[in-house]
Amino acid sequence: MGIMSYLRDRMGKILAFVIGLALLAFIGSEVVHSGSSFFRGDATTVAEVNGEKIDYKDFSQRIEASTDQFRQQYNQPLTPQVTDYIQNTTWNQLLTGILLKKEIDKLGLVVGEAETASMISGNNPDQQIQSQFADETGKFDKAKLNQFLSYINSGKVPAAEFERWGNFVKNVIDSKRQQKYVALVSNGLYVNSLEAQDDYTDKNKLANFKYTVLDYASLPDSKIKLTDDDYSTYYNEHKGQFKNPEETRSFEYVSFNAAPSKQDSAAIKDQVEKLAASFKSAPNDSLFVQINAETKTPLVYAKKGQLDPTLDSTMFNAAKGTVYGPYLAGGKYKIAKLIDTKVGPDSVKARHILLNPATEGGMDKAVAKADSLKKLIQGGKSFDELAKTYSIDKNSAVKGGDLGTFGRGAMIPAFEDAAFDGKAGDLKVVKSQFGVHLLQIESQKGSSKVVKVAVIDKSLTPSSETQNAAYAKAQQFLATVNSDNFTAQAKKAGLAVKTSDDVTGVASSLAGLDNARPIVKWAFGADKGAIGDQVFAVGDQYVVARLSNIKPQGALPLEAIKKQIEPAVLLDVKGKQLAEKFQSALNGSTSIDQVAQKAGSKVTPVQNIVFANPVLPGSSAEYLLVGSIFGSQPNKLSAPVKGQSGVYVYTVESFVNPAPLTNTVREKQQLSQVLAQRTPGSLLDALKDKANVKDNRAKFL
Repeated sequence: MGIMSYLRDRMGKILAFVIGLALLAFIGSEVVHSGSSFFRGDATTVAEVNGEKIDYKDFSQRIEASTDQFRQQYNQPLTPQVTDYIQNTTWNQLLTGILLKKEIDKLGLVVGEAETASMISGNNPDQQIQSQFADETGKFDKAKLNQFLSYINSGKVPAAEFERWGNFVKNVIDSKRQQKYVALVSNGLYVNSLEAQDDYTDKNKLANFKYTVLDYASLPDSKIKLTDDDYSTYYNEHKGQFKNPEETRSFEYVSFNAAPSKQDSAAIKDQVEKLAASFKSAPNDSLFVQINAETKTPLVYAKKGQLDPTLDSTMFNAAKGTVYGPYLAGGKYKIAKLIDTKVGPDSVKARHILLNPATEGGMDKAVAKADSLKKLIQGGKSFDELAKTYSIDKNSAVKGGDLGTFGRGAMIPAFEDAAFDGKAGDLKVVKSQFGVHLLQIESQKGSSKVVKVAVIDKSLTPSSETQNAAYAKAQQFLATVNSDNFTAQAKKAGLAVKTSDDVTGVASSLAGLDNARPIVKWAFGADKGAIGDQVFAVGDQYVVARLSNIKPQGALPLEAIKKQIEPAVLLDVKGKQLAEKFQSALNGSTSIDQVAQKAGSKVTPVQNIVFANPVLPGSSAEYLLVGSIFGSQPNKLSAPVKGQSGVYVYTVESFVNPAPLTNTVREKQQLSQVLAQRTPGSLLDALKDKANVKDNRAKFL
């Protein structure tokens, strides 16, 4: 973690922007061994896009950097759900970049030196530049940018930092090239007067009609017996919808709970209770925490709202030395001790000069140098100039060491204690894990009670007996099942069979199962019907799985989606039966009322429906129905129309045409804006659909 992870406005923000979101998840070390048969050939290619290989080394570097970026920005662990989101988002970003670059290079689109200079340091820099050099209010600070550029051009920048800046600038240039390409395509789109007129009519022409409907729900599902011909007919009519963008697999599983039992919970609580007496009389609370706590956090002052809710309502009214607990919070038993209380400032504005003991000849010499700088400042030397000259924290150095205003919890403990315990104008020499700071407190604001609380925690985990018992049951079940009797054996054992459908090869978590990567990895190496080759440990569950279906990439056969389309086939069959009922009612009828009477339905009048908003009052959108209405003649009974909720018959009473459109300019502008908004997404979808992508990411997870 970089120096300014805690000290704000760090150069790491620029690095974070360059790298963006994470690529995939952590790649398991077991698959990187050279020559592993798992790779079946090329052991370094994660994916191939139109012949361009994406190397594993590049992937792993992006993964490490982006994972660090996430943790620095959000200060929380990388959950399986977040990992899945990062994987999918960043894969699409990488794929998009490769596809766009190929098209951009074909056209020879470039960003020249003068344009680059203008984007970085001109009167109106690129938005990415502006966002990185903003003040505390979020407004672009040109002086801040100029200070940084002077530092970059000074020739004193460490190589790694200079490389990061170069990568950032390259990213800005690449983004500009992409913007030019999208603009080129967008500018080639044109909305003519006829399209403008049609759009105006669609949004303003009114239809008044009556309809009668037979709801699909009027036919019980149990009364419908689907045949193979029903499935085939529906599949052939909708074949274009069944194209799988990537291979997916489905499996069913049973799980055996290995969560902590009541006995486990009582045993852990008893351990914590025994610690409470010793904690109360401990002479060194910090050392006691380091020895006994699982989460070894430093002891710092906290204001109300920063503690666990349970402690927040207890410690601010307790006497010094009070020990509270055990209490259960976040899956852990905890005890807490009130170390101290006092009244202190809410926020501090400060600046610092940071010295590196390694380059100063040791900690003692770094402290001595900080003392010398302190005397120079007390003698009238400019803190601003000394910070620019001596501080290794270059991001704050270019601002005269300014760290801005920060509240409790924003800085490392040693630095925070010094900043909040002093008074405005103090100069303090502070040692931390990052080096030696010469801290100047510029101002302090607010005043409130703060408490220092020490916490001992023990996780609520299952005992080995609990785990062994659950694992033994899972192993016993695994020994009794095969591809044909999985469901029957589960039912016999009183176990619920759960399903996970259409899982992608890079999924890390599944519904009800976090950290399920081992199951997914097995599923993508197994044959349909296979039983898991082991009992999978997933969180506090032991899982036995069966691979139930494989959907290959591309056009899917009927058998692969038969279960998936069953609800739609059911509605289709119901629709045909209800349409036949309406067709019988239409024979000899001359009005919508007669049709409704024969069919046992009712007539509903509707006023002022427009084509652009096909929603029936009190119902849902009915695209086919409303589309059919606007293509009909008034005062004629329609044929049955299968809609979303049921089968309809209608008669149009009248259309009300809008006032003539005399000026199409405004309509054209509105349509053009809609086209411009859709262009980037539609363009990328077209490029992805055309691309030849070989995605091997699942092998590296």
